[in-house]
Amino acid sequence: MLPLNTSIIKTTFVNASRKVVSDITLPAGLDTTDWAQLDYLGWVDPKMKRRSYVVVPVDGEPVGLVLRQADASPPRRAQCSWCRDVKLPNDVVLFSAQRAGAAGRNGDTVAIWICAEFQCSVNVRKLPSMAYIGFDVDAAREERMTMLRERSAGFAKEILAPS
Repeated sequence: MLPLNTSIIKTTFVNASRKVVSDITLPAGLDTTDWAQLDYLGWVDPKMKRRSYVVVPVDGEPVGLVLRQADASPPRRAQCSWCRDVKLPNDVVLFSAQRAGAAGRNGDTVAIWICAEFQCSVNVRKLPSMAYIGFDVDAAREERMTMLRERSAGFAKEILAPS
């Protein structure tokens, strides 16, 4: 993940009005973040109930998205669409995001299941169990990190795409 600072983050949001962007509460400890251990930056707004944010690298550029957590809970444990970890130590919730541009202003949204506290980067860096003799756990972990980057960037591209 590219290192980000407060001013860069505030300029990345593509599906929010200037008013919403001005109300964003940035994550604590941003200046001490280990960017090499993140595939995207995600956080829950401590002041706005059910509002969260992610900044995802898309083609080398950060794209910020405002997310809204759904009110309902799944009837059974859901799988995160980004990290797809089957042994999640955390909850997965449904988030929706307005599309960018005119489609978003007309109410068009896209929904996705993501780890509630945005722990995907931690989840994909865990060494997987040995699937068979000769299984390359390091290569499997690298592939999981690559897939997380592709899935999160794909979601951001879907928000950017005109409907």
